[in-house]
Amino acid sequence: MRANNYVIEELIDWSRAPDDPIFRLVFPQPDMLQHDQLQVIKNAMDRDSSRIEMRDIVEGIRNLLNPHPANQKQENVPHVNGQPVEGMQHKYRETCLFFPTEGQYCHSYCTYCFRWAQFTAVGSDQQFQSKDVQQLVDYIKENRDLTDILFTGGDPMVMHAHQFSRYIDAILADPGTEHLGTIRIGSKSLSYWPYRYVTDPDSQEMLGVFEKIVKSGRHLSIMAHFSHPVELASPAVQEAMRRIRNTGANIRCQAPLIRGVNDQASIWAEMWRKQTRLGAIPYYMFVERDTGAKHHFEVPLARAYEIYKEAVSSVAGTARTVQGPSMSASPGKIQVVGITTVPTASGPEKVFVLRFLQARNPAWTKEVFFAKFDENASWLSDLKPAFGEKEFFYESQYRELVQRPGSSGQLFPLTGSMVARV
Repeated sequence: MRANNYVIEELIDWSRAPDDPIFRLVFPQPDMLQHDQLQVIKNAMDRDSSRIEMRDIVEGIRNLLNPHPANQKQENVPHVNGQPVEGMQHKYRETCLFFPTEGQYCHSYCTYCFRWAQFTAVGSDQQFQSKDVQQLVDYIKENRDLTDILFTGGDPMVMHAHQFSRYIDAILADPGTEHLGTIRIGSKSLSYWPYRYVTDPDSQEMLGVFEKIVKSGRHLSIMAHFSHPVELASPAVQEAMRRIRNTGANIRCQAPLIRGVNDQASIWAEMWRKQTRLGAIPYYMFVERDTGAKHHFEVPLARAYEIYKEAVSSVAGTARTVQGPSMSASPGKIQVVGITTVPTASGPEKVFVLRFLQARNPAWTKEVFFAKFDENASWLSDLKPAFGEKEFFYESQYRELVQRPGSSGQLFPLTGSMVARV
């Protein structure tokens, strides 16, 4: 865990702890472990286990918690000339993720974080990271279908401005990257340390980097993680958002639906209204991913859909830019579009209506598909095809796709720039 004075002093309502949503967002709870896992840890503590023994026990439990969901290590890492490219993921054709070594921690850690392996195994093979600027630039140049790069982590905004600028300057200076239209920064800094853009010693320098990106003709989007309206309430965060927007950057807001934190439609509606009022763009409502303490935080898909529909129906059209509820599963981002009953020859069948918002094969986004309704299902793996089908329409091709070398983002080119070198 990790928490700073801003979270402790300005976000948590201690009169409500341990039920305060921000407290639950930052402070680990015993129920995040299964009962038998918790008992193993308690027993080890009771017998005064050594640090080495405790570490081995903890690592054994962590390995059971799916540290890299959606097969990120196996299916998302791009290859060049048969070799993996360190510190990158290229799952979708147009978008590449880059994990700068200097940005692989956060101002505070979220208890639900799906990238918890970045923090618990620092320096190991578990971690995505790279500081190879030239490799990043070369990869962008070779992949002409890339329009977006997402700096992620961890949190790139823990980096000093001159560290971040080292990557940005190299991209902007090379004429071979002109096809790159958008630079994204995935960050929780606005929520957990808005002073990053207001009073930190290099705050103006960082805002200057943002301006430099915009002046280059690129779009800059801060992918802000706001999980609860209280994170938008302080004068510091509102001033930080104003300063960022003054650079020409946009702020897009996303978060997962977390039980005990934001699992009410009124919370999401209030959050989207505040974001829109502050000039930000509601972007995604995610479903809690199949990693870590999923059992503790998950909300069934049927309930997630109800929350989304109730929330989106109570805000103005300017806030209805948000898409959800979305599962970031291995085949792609899958949205629950609806719940309906379809007449069939054997009688009416209640189903989930699903679609890909993003997919390993871009052609999959053209299809709508159906799963049997299950009120307890909370992830794609819990769903079964409707109407007697043996599998979902994409599954056969997906099995073939993951057997091929390289990442899926390299396998469906529009311009054919990279496939030959995979």
